[in-house]
Amino acid sequence: MATILVTGGAGYVGAHCCLALKQAGHSVVVFDNLSNGHRAFAKWGEFVEGDIRNRSTLAAVFDAQRPDAVLHCAALIEVGESVKHPDRFYDNNVTGALVLLDVMREKGVKPFVFSSTCATYGEPQRLPMDETHPQAPVSPYGSTKLMIERASADIAAAHGLTFAHLRYFNAAGAAPSEGIGERHNPETHAIPLALFTLLGRRDGFKIFGDDYDTRDGTCLRDYVHVLDLADAHVRAIERLLAGGDSLAANLGTGDGVTVKELLASIERVTGRTVPASPAPRRPGDAPALMANNTLAKRELGWSPTRGIDQIIADAWEWHARVEGEVFGL
Repeated sequence: MATILVTGGAGYVGAHCCLALKQAGHSVVVFDNLSNGHRAFAKWGEFVEGDIRNRSTLAAVFDAQRPDAVLHCAALIEVGESVKHPDRFYDNNVTGALVLLDVMREKGVKPFVFSSTCATYGEPQRLPMDETHPQAPVSPYGSTKLMIERASADIAAAHGLTFAHLRYFNAAGAAPSEGIGERHNPETHAIPLALFTLLGRRDGFKIFGDDYDTRDGTCLRDYVHVLDLADAHVRAIERLLAGGDSLAANLGTGDGVTVKELLASIERVTGRTVPASPAPRRPGDAPALMANNTLAKRELGWSPTRGIDQIIADAWEWHARVEGEVFGL
């Protein structure tokens, strides 16, 4: 099987991808600077600590490990922080990706699978959103991801690289039996924030807006289990290794869950009610985001297999029990 270099492989999505790659029989090399990743998550291959902006370190890894493909997950991801500190995001996300792509070109490694985002689309003009939807990001975070998509496509055309741009919707869930799950600082995602209230880590959960044009007035999002995401990455890597064409594909369920439905799922799974209170709408929040995943089904043979209750069950087991065991909480 192949050797895959996973940048950001000690992070949330990256670690789950490393697990899936290992289970599929591939060798994994984890490259992470641990600014957002966790050393405890890097356990399915050789770990190299380093920054993607450091060309000499990257080149040494390519020389020593001779990867057959690269899965690029390393990035700053917090949207609000990107608005406050756009320079950091452009430096880390865009500069780092360009260094990585240039080292790939120099070393003759062609398959490039990129952890992208539905944030490249910006405000939805139609739902569900397919890959032909205009890309007009509204945050520096989304802009950096779109820049990397465009740069890698241009570099592929010039130098023969092949790529898969995988545009996530809302990654969620965990693999608690494997000791990995969602752990961000700061945490801004709805599911862990809601679960933290049940664990006494937060005083309550705020519902930002209850008068949207959705089923129950609250925002609707497309939550996709992180293990389903990881499966799509393995499929994309194997497609490119087999000589398949480049592609850009949405990764979502094609369905949506409102905030109130999310809280109802938590109550079903845990038997406990999240203390929630209404709050004003947040600027920039779209009423609904939902993927059209037809292309991923057709081109990758991929379909998500885990629904919202399984996402919540795995996240709950991770935060309530396993996270503390891993990090000594």
